[in-house]
Amino acid sequence: MKLLIIEDDQYLSETIRETIGDIYETEQAFDGEEGLFLAEQNIFDCIILDIMLPNINGYEVLKQLRKKNISTPVIMLTAKDGIDDKIQGFKVGADDYIVKPFHREELMLRLEAIIRRAGGNFEENAISFKELKLNLKNKTASIGEELVNLNGKQFDLLEYLINNKNSIVTKEQIFDRIWGFESDTSTTVVEVYASKLRKNLKKFGYDQYIKTFRGLGYMLSENGEGNV
Repeated sequence: MKLLIIEDDQYLSETIRETIGDIYETEQAFDGEEGLFLAEQNIFDCIILDIMLPNINGYEVLKQLRKKNISTPVIMLTAKDGIDDKIQGFKVGADDYIVKPFHREELMLRLEAIIRRAGGNFEENAISFKELKLNLKNKTASIGEELVNLNGKQFDLLEYLINNKNSIVTKEQIFDRIWGFESDTSTTVVEVYASKLRKNLKKFGYDQYIKTFRGLGYMLSENGEGNV
């Protein structure tokens, strides 16, 4: 799971990153403008969003995301505990709300709840597509009792496709999610790994479910309709 932390207090941001870093991969932004830019890439599984931010406040960041139909779950983080502030947060599209100061356990539980609502299985730390199951803890894939041989990036690509099944993800989104904004390679590497992933799934008949949209990206489709 990849999380974005948008918090201008660098000490608190780093504390959150260290708190959840053993379970989640994290990116950090320290003002609203930077946070909005990163969040618009739509490559995160959850966003932890402070309200009082430089340049653009958290409410406006979230409002802009929802206007662009980016449905990434958002936990709002604020020192304000008034009911009106919470109502405003939920009205602009927040999924949850934590008041500072908070305990580590509270943050972890709220993140777990969001994962469950998104379809993940936190107890097993696993996700699935039809009979295909990914164990996110030990990075293994299996169909029935048989293991699927995937290397690290192939596993990450399949995980991302499952988490966005029946939705198109662009090559740019995949690249930013798996290789990172600052990678010195190019987006053509996505095509290479998508091809390798298909080959490893072909013996199980699951290659048919990865649909290619030429010049755009990929979709894991439950219908298995092939390329477009």
